Amino acid sequence: MDMNTIEAVVPTTDPAQWRDGDAWLAGGTVLFSYGSCAFGPKPLRRLLDLGSAGWTPATVTDDGIELAATCTVAQLYSLPDFPAAAGRSWPGLDLVRPCCDSFVASFKVWNMSTVGGNLCTSLPAGPMISLCAGLDGTATILGPGGTSRTVAVAEFVTGDAQNCLAPGELLRSIHLPASALSARVAFRRLSLSNLGRSGVLLVGRLDGGTSLVLTVTAATKRPVQLRFEALPDADRLAAALDDAIPADLYHDDIHGLPDWRRDMTYRLAEEIRAELSAPVGATGLEVSGDFWPPALPGAGRDALSKGA
Repeated sequence: MDMNTIEAVVPTTDPAQWRDGDAWLAGGTVLFSYGSCAFGPKPLRRLLDLGSAGWTPATVTDDGIELAATCTVAQLYSLPDFPAAAGRSWPGLDLVRPCCDSFVASFKVWNMSTVGGNLCTSLPAGPMISLCAGLDGTATILGPGGTSRTVAVAEFVTGDAQNCLAPGELLRSIHLPASALSARVAFRRLSLSNLGRSGVLLVGRLDGGTSLVLTVTAATKRPVQLRFEALPDADRLAAALDDAIPADLYHDDIHGLPDWRRDMTYRLAEEIRAELSAPVGATGLEVSGDFWPPALPGAGRDALSKGA
């Protein structure tokens, strides 16, 4: 799309140069799809271009992985093959490619869209949000005047296309800690069509072999994270979902109605619980009458009783 309101493109990584009417430009896939008038009441006048920032896409250390905001989907997809990453026992890397594949993107988006751009767009179905929140990612945010702050990715997105960034702030990087990368993980995703946007995307993580961390995305307007000191049974998991996700937090758009997203969240959450409860390497896990439909309390049970 032509952005005919743009008067200048400024190569910079300095938040002090930001002014009203500016937008940070990384991959640009969203900016050039939606146009310059879709990001506020006033049209954009300048693009602050991060293309020449020269930030290393991914840095692997014993402490984890640092992803630059400008790391592209294609670069991230290659991460499990990095010698520094592949040489470590990090089962969490198994989430990288399923999340990248969840873009269902053209080669243009694949090679231009960035991890930071996906987080900052803050759509419920953003798969980089799912990945980084599911692995307890921490975002580093730069502000005018040389300020810097960090925020958990699970709290970075606050609603549909909403996040915690103040005007002029710049997402610099996302740190994925080794503690989360070392955990056993499980991934579930559903869409209404084979090549459709994610309607429900859940990531499960088993910390220390006992503690379950469940991250719900795509189905909800913002990430929802549940933590259990020990693996819960099916009833406790369903009750926790009831408590954590009110009905109005489920997203509603052409990619899925709230009732469907809610029911599938319960279903996929139980699949993840069952998978992570089984011994490592166990096969033959199926959605069966043993736990589906479960005896859900509250809203989940009511929806199922209506045949949703």
